[in-house]
Amino acid sequence: MGTYVPNTGEEQKRMLESCGFSSFEEMYACIPEALKLKRPLDLPAGKAEMEVRRVLEAMAARNRVYPTLFRGAGAYRHFIPAIVKEVAGKEEFRTAYTPYQAEISQGVLQSIFEFQTDICELTGLAAANASVYDGATAAAEACDMCRDKKRAKALVSAAADPKIISVIRTYGFGRGAEIVCVPEKDGATDLDSLKKLIDDETACVFIQQPNYFGCMEDADAVAAIAHESKAKLVMSCNPIALAVMKTPGEIGADIAVGEGQPLGLPLGFGGPYLGFMAADEKMMRKLPGRIVGETTDMNGNRCFVLTLQAREQHIRREKAGSNICSNEALCALTAGVYLAAMGPEGLRKTALSCHAKAAFLLEQLAESGLKPVHHRPFFHEFVTKAPDEAAAQAVLAALDRQDILGGLPLGEGRLLWCATEMNTREEIERTARIVKEALKA
Repeated sequence: MGTYVPNTGEEQKRMLESCGFSSFEEMYACIPEALKLKRPLDLPAGKAEMEVRRVLEAMAARNRVYPTLFRGAGAYRHFIPAIVKEVAGKEEFRTAYTPYQAEISQGVLQSIFEFQTDICELTGLAAANASVYDGATAAAEACDMCRDKKRAKALVSAAADPKIISVIRTYGFGRGAEIVCVPEKDGATDLDSLKKLIDDETACVFIQQPNYFGCMEDADAVAAIAHESKAKLVMSCNPIALAVMKTPGEIGADIAVGEGQPLGLPLGFGGPYLGFMAADEKMMRKLPGRIVGETTDMNGNRCFVLTLQAREQHIRREKAGSNICSNEALCALTAGVYLAAMGPEGLRKTALSCHAKAAFLLEQLAESGLKPVHHRPFFHEFVTKAPDEAAAQAVLAALDRQDILGGLPLGEGRLLWCATEMNTREEIERTARIVKEALKA
């Protein structure tokens, strides 16, 4: 660290002396010699700023950036208004972090409060937390919220995103909870199997809406089955779809979770992304992480405070009910700014545009030889099937040569496609022509 943070040798000497040491060697004398590195780190020599820029630009140039995308599967390309980056990029937001004396950071607390309010309005539920690391983590945390001494089993729809299911299983393994997958049938959760699997030990039922295949689940029926057995319903939702679909609150879900990336966060290889969680009044006290509340100060002015936060998450971790200690404050701020910029009508228009573009894409691909696998209502994703796996790979290769990222391969000739408001009619028609030619070859 002596050379990582710029300072002079004289400054380092004064800092050492203030700590009671004459050298770095003396300061680290308590560390056993066997643990000390006796050679320089295997790093290249330092470079000037201009040289570093050239190296990084050369590395960045190796990335493949597709101008046309028809792939989602959990991460989506949406239009981000310029005001979103302008506000979220301000130094006071980019560098801020909620301290333990949180009330001195009223600006950060207000931004989190606004985000929570937005999530409550989107989901139709009573309370939301300050944000979670990502959508998969939020799903696993929600399933864990439902567990008690008598009920420790979670029924998870096999039609959910495999990555989410994997994280739920990891949490379940660590907590000793039983995770059982409910089979998928015709692109959605098999309700008959759900009825057979649910019992008095079931803590919750988890579904994704729309699900991994893009299909809309019969969420009302799932809610009825879950609540009849006194189990909780956890719904993972696409936040853009929430602008037009029935909300978790209207369906009767106990907890709603999801990935906030579509709300103003650009595509990134691994993030950073943003999980959101909301719950009804009965479950709100079990929400992990931080919850910001609104109150008044001694002078009657509007202000914000941290509330309903379990201190065990920080100081007695072995007793904690969750490992969520921090919060995705900058990502939450970005999502809040995006929602404020779009407004309810803007978000609704975006959702309707996504669905319309996806419906047109499905029609064009079907005419080109890729038939739909499922015949259910969908939002902006769907699965098609080529004659065989080789044909599906040929389609993707042909599109790739034209700088188009096609659907996600699911095996056996199936491809998971996605369209958003960013896709144009010309792009869709061009893609369909390429697919048709590839299948004829």
